Amino acid sequence: MSSSVQRKRVRKSPEARRAEIVETAARVALTEGLECVTLRRIADELAVRPGLISHYFPSAEDLVGEAFSVASTGELDALLPADRPHGTPTQYLARYFALSAGDAYDDISRLWINARHLSRYRPVLRDRVAEQELASDDRLEGLIREGVERGEFRTDDPRTAAIHILVVLDGLGAHANTDRSNRPEAVTRMAVTTAERELGLAYGALTEVTPLVEPAETEAADADEPAEAVQPGDTAEAPEPT
Repeated sequence: MSSSVQRKRVRKSPEARRAEIVETAARVALTEGLECVTLRRIADELAVRPGLISHYFPSAEDLVGEAFSVASTGELDALLPADRPHGTPTQYLARYFALSAGDAYDDISRLWINARHLSRYRPVLRDRVAEQELASDDRLEGLIREGVERGEFRTDDPRTAAIHILVVLDGLGAHANTDRSNRPEAVTRMAVTTAERELGLAYGALTEVTPLVEPAETEAADADEPAEAVQPGDTAEAPEPT
C-alpha cells in the first residue's frame, strides 16, 4: 500500500482567484512588459486553462489595465506610503528619493515608459495611466502639504511643487534602458535639487537627513522564512469556468 498522502486541494474563492490572476499579470508586466500580459500567458503561469482567465477578464485589455494599476499602486505605496507615522515629512521625502534612485526602481520606470507608449493605442490602459498619474500627484502633494503645515517646507502651491518634482523624476526615469554610469552628480540629484528648491530647503537637506526605515522593511529583512510562493499546481479545485 502506498504511503503517500494526496494533498487536499482547497477551492479558491472568486475574489482570491481574481487577485491571483492580477498579481501574476502585474509581475509579468513589471519584469517583461505589458505586451506579454495575455490571457494565454497568464494561464500558463498559473497552470490553468485560458478559459478560466477569460472568465474573470473577458478582454485582455482589461487584464493589462488592471495589471498596470496594481503594479504601479504597489510601487507608489512602497515608495511613499499613504500613512506615514514613523517619521517627519522631510524624512519620508528623503526616503522617497533614495528609493527612486536605486536600481530596483528601473523596473517601474520601464513599466511607465511601456504603459505610456501603449496607451496611445489602448483606451483602457490610457484611462489607467491617467488614474495612476493623478494618484502619484495626490500622494506627493499630500506629503508636501503636511510638511508645510509642520513648518518643514515652504511653498504657496503644493500641487505645482509636486508636479514639478514628478516631471523631473519621470524625465530621469525615461533613461531606465540606457547606461547612466557617467552622469554628473548634478544630473543624478536633479530631482532632489528640484525638490529642495521648490520647498525652500537648503541644498543637501534631503540627502543629509537621518535615514528613515519603515518597521515593515526591518521586519522583512529579519524574517527567517520567505513568503509562501504561489503554487501553480493548486488548480484542481471545485469546477471553475473553463
